[in-house]
Amino acid sequence: MIRVMLADDQRLVRAGFRSILAGEDDIEVVAEVGDGLEAVRVASELRPDVVLMDIRMPVLDGLEATSRITSDPRLDAVRVVILTTFDLDDYVYSAIKSGASGFLVKDTEPPELIHGVRVVARGDALLAPTVTRRLIAEFASRIAKPPPAERLDPLTDREREVLELVAAGLSNEEIAGRLVLSPATAKTHVSRILSKVGARDRAQLVVLAYETGMIRPGWLG
Repeated sequence: MIRVMLADDQRLVRAGFRSILAGEDDIEVVAEVGDGLEAVRVASELRPDVVLMDIRMPVLDGLEATSRITSDPRLDAVRVVILTTFDLDDYVYSAIKSGASGFLVKDTEPPELIHGVRVVARGDALLAPTVTRRLIAEFASRIAKPPPAERLDPLTDREREVLELVAAGLSNEEIAGRLVLSPATAKTHVSRILSKVGARDRAQLVVLAYETGMIRPGWLG
């Protein structure tokens, strides 16, 4: 069962999300909160699998709340999906830098919301290739010179190939098809990469790939 917490200052929005998710046999909404500080407190108590976090909330905004949750070692298994009405590059960049595992606009169709919860709960990043392209463009404008890539030194050549594809937004199944591997092998490679570079999840691998110069603007075509 995927345990979900809803964090949004609008009661009707929370009710809508709860209604959508309640019809799924494998998803349970375990809590609702209306501000960022409460989101951090309740996440610490309940340790849900996924937090759907509004980006704009009183007391503490969603980005800071996300940062506090994802920086707490006790909450290492908690994944945060940022929800906002604004589909803008700056929000995507800020959300991922804050430790979010995904990003969705609030007018996402119900099947996409449900899919997003399941994707993030199983450890994948909720980053479509189009969003990944925007991320890369945003990083390009913010970082004049990539820092040294020592963090990538422990990776094998195959793991570097896999990392490039993760950064392009490919799933384990898509990576397996591209590299002619089994999905299980692709998943193992991703797990080893996460461990070797000390990344929390796939979203942080996207950040790492660009910031170390592995990925460059225009690389995805």
